[in-house]
Amino acid sequence: MEGFKIILLVFLVICAVAASLIRNPLLSVIVFMSYSLIMSIIWFLLESPDLAITEAAVGAGVSSILFFVTLRKLKALSEGGEHEQNKG
Repeated sequence: MEGFKIILLVFLVICAVAASLIRNPLLSVIVFMSYSLIMSIIWFLLESPDLAITEAAVGAGVSSILFFVTLRKLKALSEGGEHEQNKG
């Protein structure tokens, strides 16, 4: 079981560094979602199921959905801006 915890911690650090270094916003959100899922597993292994459920629901669920919606809106705004520039 200790080996599994060490592997989770290594993946947690990799996800944290990767989320901040990745240039592609979509991939960064996916890595951030992975970070939240790994963190919820760690909370569960630390015998704190209430925090694990909260982390999974808020960190991987709601926050990721909000990021995806924001990325979609930003893409729509940037495409709309290009469309307006092409008209004039």
